Amino acid sequence: MTTSQAADEPHSARRAGRREWAGLAVLALPALLASLELTVTHLALPAISRDLAPGGTELLWIVDVYAFMLAGSLITMGTLGDRIGRRRLLLIGAVAFGVGSALAAYSPNAEVLIVIRALLGVAGSTLMPSVLSLATAMFPDPRQRAVAIGLIIASVSGGTAIGPLVGGWLLDRFWWGSVFLLGVPVLVPLLVLGPRLLPEHRDPGAGRLDLTSAALSLAAVLPVVYGLKQIAADGPGALPVLSVAAGLAAAVAFTRRQRKLADPLIDLRLFANRAFSTSVGTLALGIFVLWGANYAIAQYLQLVHGLPPLEAGLWTAPSAAGVIAGSLLAPRITRRVRPGFVIGGGLALSAAGFVLLARTGGSDALAILVAGSVTVSAGLGPMMALATHLAVGAAPAGRTGAASAVSSTAPQLGGALGIAILGSVITAVYRGEMASVLPAGSLPPGLPGGVAQAVRDNLGGAVAAAERLPGALGAELLGAAHEAFTRGLHLAAVVSAVVAAGTAILVTVLLRHVRAGS
Repeated sequence: MTTSQAADEPHSARRAGRREWAGLAVLALPALLASLELTVTHLALPAISRDLAPGGTELLWIVDVYAFMLAGSLITMGTLGDRIGRRRLLLIGAVAFGVGSALAAYSPNAEVLIVIRALLGVAGSTLMPSVLSLATAMFPDPRQRAVAIGLIIASVSGGTAIGPLVGGWLLDRFWWGSVFLLGVPVLVPLLVLGPRLLPEHRDPGAGRLDLTSAALSLAAVLPVVYGLKQIAADGPGALPVLSVAAGLAAAVAFTRRQRKLADPLIDLRLFANRAFSTSVGTLALGIFVLWGANYAIAQYLQLVHGLPPLEAGLWTAPSAAGVIAGSLLAPRITRRVRPGFVIGGGLALSAAGFVLLARTGGSDALAILVAGSVTVSAGLGPMMALATHLAVGAAPAGRTGAASAVSSTAPQLGGALGIAILGSVITAVYRGEMASVLPAGSLPPGLPGGVAQAVRDNLGGAVAAAERLPGALGAELLGAAHEAFTRGLHLAAVVSAVVAAGTAILVTVLLRHVRAGS
């Protein structure tokens, strides 16, 4: 297929053959990497905390900055792919991601790691828009496209399952940086097979990339997320409020500019389609609660229950199976049930799972944790597959690239906010609880003032400090820190349950008339 033939034209009568399905297997690799990278980072946080000694805010930024930069760059990269070719952008991004991963593995301190993670976010933003737009062009038949997107979502969930297992094995045997090297062998087959199996797709009529719009999109995302994170952790302050205001102002300027441009980064007319706008919003809210939960669970297993990384990975693997099952079954279910009801029912199930997570504790804590996380993921699997399919399918043939970029941006931005806000909720509860247990000026014997501040700041600091204290005193401090973190987890789970239940109601009402093939 030539570039001109592949320029987002309708192919409603054509069904994909063996070459397209083989190409889909190649596209599954960067999709798997998208979640693999974030999962292993969560798992490595305790080891990073020990070796690099980041503060509580730095620890959040190590995770957050990747997701923030990725979310802020997705629209720009999706538009760039329309111009230079989506396959070309995918391969360039894969090389950059591999190099960045190797650099992250050998970061000497937290500050350098944060900077490299930011660059990785930009490189990572080339992956999913290219994957979705290529899959949409390769599978124009609606039923085949639904299955293809379901398989891509299953690949993302596969990374969630594989990441804890392989990452845990590496962390048990090597240093924390080894988990960042996982992306290198995943990307090698993509670079070898991609040029042979993936057709090139670009829009020959696309204009030049508007750099001002690209800068405004990034300026709209980063200040808002930073401000919300700081407000959730420390309460309203002058700098966080100003950051949110600056981000919103940039978002308004970005929107106005898109309306004036003949060739905008985002065609705002897409949002006039109810199926598109509702699906995009659902993706953002669904991944908001999912990523927030994953962040908390990874730390709870290692720092509260003291599980080694590999064992912690085994306890989180079942939840990924729930997403895989849900995303693969969803296209079949929608042959009989309308997508809005399937998505709404799944979100209601996830809300019930978060209620279970809010009861985590006691002797059966791990059983409750697994049951709750599997329930959450099983409910979110259909949402991820069907909302993505509806968002891409709702766009006219000439705008599938923009729709793919937006449907990739929404979950990334939602996930980034989920980690930032729900993670900050946990941090705020933890600090409040520990301030009452260990008030300023009241230090256990043998605990220096600087270490005491780390104890009040985050659970990793408390675990490290407890190892320096005599047995009974260390156990008492550790028990208080575990209880404080668990209470934060409970509150975050309750917030997530409310968000999931509210979204379930809205999506059921708004999409009740939308059919799977419409």
